[in-house]
Amino acid sequence: MRVLWLRHAEEALHRTEAYILKEYGQNVSDRFIKEVRDVAYLLEKMPELGHLEPLLSHHEQGYRSIVINRLNKLIYYIKDQTVLIAAIWDCRREPKKLANDI
Repeated sequence: MRVLWLRHAEEALHRTEAYILKEYGQNVSDRFIKEVRDVAYLLEKMPELGHLEPLLSHHEQGYRSIVINRLNKLIYYIKDQTVLIAAIWDCRREPKKLANDI
């Protein structure tokens, strides 16, 4: 299985990384990116690892989520032999707003 980042998710990843770098420094930013890479690697091997995301259950794609760290989660779905990463969610934000962004 391969992993493909959708444009919106990739932009969110870069914004999150920049915020973490500015607020918490290089070490924390590097750790965040490593955590994201580790999750993406796991999804290559076990694409159904994440739970179905209840806030997105009305979408037919079958969105799943997996926690990256206590503040962020990765939203994805599976299509054919590809894991499509759709979003990085900051879990401190309003959940319904995040769901509307998908």
